[in-house]
Amino acid sequence: QVQLVESGGGLVQAGGSLRLSCAAFGRTFYTMATMGWFRQAPGKEREFVACISWSGGSTYNADSVKGRFTISRDNVKNTVYLQMNNLKPEDTAVYSCAAARMHSIRYVDYDYWGQGTQVTVSS
Repeated sequence: QVQLVESGGGLVQAGGSLRLSCAAFGRTFYTMATMGWFRQAPGKEREFVACISWSGGSTYNADSVKGRFTISRDNVKNTVYLQMNNLKPEDTAVYSCAAARMHSIRYVDYDYWGQGTQVTVSS
C-alpha cells in the first residue's frame, strides 16, 4: 500500500504563491512510475494539473497552469511539490496528489490518492 499526505494549502490573494507538498509512505511506493496533482472545484469535474515521472523527473503541465505552476520531486524525502505562482481566483479548488504505476494524465489511471488540501484564491 501507498499513503499520500498533502500539506500547504490555504487562503491567498490573487497574484500570490503557495507551495503544496505530498509525502509518500509505504513499502510499495518504489513501484510507482508517476506522481500527479489534480484539482476539483465545487460543481466541476476533477482536473489534471501536473505530473512528474518518479525516476527521470520529466514533467507535464496542464495548459491552464503552464508558466505559473511547477512540479518537482525529492527522491530522498519521497516528496512531490507543486509550486504555484501568480495564483488566480479560478485556481480555487481542492488539490490532491496521486500515484500511478503508469505514465498518465488521466485520473482513472492513478492508484493511490491523498486526502486533498484546499486552496482558495481571493480576488
